[in-house]
Amino acid sequence: MRKLYPKKPVVGVGAIILNKDKILLEKRRNSPGKGKWCVPGGLVELGVNIEEAVIREVKEETGLDAHEPRLVDVVDHISLGERGGVRYHFVIVDYLVTVKGGKPKAASDADALKWVPFNEVEEYDLTESFRRFFQFNRQILKNPSLYL
Repeated sequence: MRKLYPKKPVVGVGAIILNKDKILLEKRRNSPGKGKWCVPGGLVELGVNIEEAVIREVKEETGLDAHEPRLVDVVDHISLGERGGVRYHFVIVDYLVTVKGGKPKAASDADALKWVPFNEVEEYDLTESFRRFFQFNRQILKNPSLYL
């Protein structure tokens, strides 16, 4: 699937992993967003259910075993190239997941994983789409049982 200058939007998933007042962030190793922080996630593969995709991405990127994905929000990221063409267009479906095992360890496509307190998240160099997601959904993430 072509991510750079795609012919149509690319669907991805993001995994919201919480631990009390902290969220697990990943420092991206690859473009787009190389060097920036966001939640673990990746692309949905053809023929794979979107909930299965988020569970797979959590395992691949963090080593954690996730289950019970619950939809939180859908965001998009559109980036234009120098000549005005669409360089990237991702539709990202973000799920809150429950961790049932494993120890967090950054995989090959992440430079680092870090548990970050909610009140410090916006101090990080976040991807544009995750910053929007976090600002819009901060209250849900602080107390997801009230909303989900």
